[in-house]
Amino acid sequence: LPNLLSPQKYYPPDFDPAKIPKLKLPKDRQYVVRLMAPFNMRCKTCGEYIYKGKKFNARKETVQNESYLGLPIFRFYIKCTRCLAEITFKTDPENTDYTMEHGATRNFQAEKLLEEEEKRMQKEREEEELNNPMKVLENRTKDSKLEMEVLENLQELKELNQRQANVDFEAMLKQYKELEEEQRRKEQE
Repeated sequence: LPNLLSPQKYYPPDFDPAKIPKLKLPKDRQYVVRLMAPFNMRCKTCGEYIYKGKKFNARKETVQNESYLGLPIFRFYIKCTRCLAEITFKTDPENTDYTMEHGATRNFQAEKLLEEEEKRMQKEREEEELNNPMKVLENRTKDSKLEMEVLENLQELKELNQRQANVDFEAMLKQYKELEEEQRRKEQE
């Protein structure tokens, strides 16, 4: 009967799958993977710039005793392209990003810093508003003033554009209507 189930393999009658020895692999086993640098970085040893998208043969391991909502965190080891110093970074599933560990410094984090600052300011404002009802009113008036200023600036820009525009759309539309009317008259005649 076993031969009917899988025609490529022969299972002897005394075959017992429980007797097959299990492979004991270490938990911190490292694999060699091919990856691209996830962000721009600069080597601390020699100052070499490593740009985002540069390909590396990296060693990958699962970080022990660290996870985020059940997701494993991985650590990658790469070597600097100039001085062969080891650079390591980890996955950061909380922020859907990577975090630099050691061997290099991360470049161009201005966007991330701006986002964090905005979040912090928003949090502070919400906390202030919870404690002080007058602050809610003040913030609303500030927001409405800011909105009015933006609308005024936008209106000014529109007027400037209309003044600078050489094409007079109103005259064009008027001329087009006159032409249409003339054509109707001719058709009626």
